[in-house]
Amino acid sequence: MSDRLDELGKNTLVVLVTFSKPEFVELYSSEHGLGFEVLIDPDRVAYRAYGLDRGSLSRIWGLRSARRYLELIRADGTAGLRRPVEDTRQLGGDFIVAPDGTLAYGFWGKGPDDRPSVDELVQAVHSI
Repeated sequence: MSDRLDELGKNTLVVLVTFSKPEFVELYSSEHGLGFEVLIDPDRVAYRAYGLDRGSLSRIWGLRSARRYLELIRADGTAGLRRPVEDTRQLGGDFIVAPDGTLAYGFWGKGPDDRPSVDELVQAVHSI
């Protein structure tokens, strides 16, 4: 998303909300060159407000996840893999809030690999 922020328009504010510890957010942000704000929600108030649940163990650590990890290992080896230090079952989502404060777009992930494309998010922003 960082490399396509200009497509959203200068009046669009992109925010990543996470429950991660500040030191992990700083590391992730520097490794990935995030070009937007990151807010930390340790009590997951925003997650609950947007109806983001926790996934089942079989969904989070099932066959689809195993395949994805194998793809990553084939492409980059194991150097980029780290032991989880957070709640790996917390599901995420992508939301677009209109200028009037209403929810204009919502995507509730069903697993760690379930995300909308950047094209879909850019299109949703432009449809407001």
